[in-house]
Amino acid sequence: MKWLTRIEEIMLIAIWKLKDQAYGISIREQVEKDTGVKWLSGAIYVPLSRLKTSGYVKTRKADKSAELGGRPRIYYTLSPLGMKKLISLQTMNKTLWANVPDLKHEI
Repeated sequence: MKWLTRIEEIMLIAIWKLKDQAYGISIREQVEKDTGVKWLSGAIYVPLSRLKTSGYVKTRKADKSAELGGRPRIYYTLSPLGMKKLISLQTMNKTLWANVPDLKHEI
């Protein structure tokens, strides 16, 4: 099994949540919302590139730029392999955390 980094896992989840609205800024905003961590705009593109190279996501360019004269958005979608990986990660995480009590009470 090929392991993903935690941020790659979080990015796959964000892309799944965003459906057809998953592009750079929206992915960064979703990751920030889900993790509570502020991300620099460019910081998401390296893990997104690795996910694309691994075949977990596909990209497509928007027909037109959102702003006059701007570059067209690149939209990300999960590939069938990416969806299988996300299911596998969800199953693994459920198994890892099974029978572990709420750890906040351990402090």
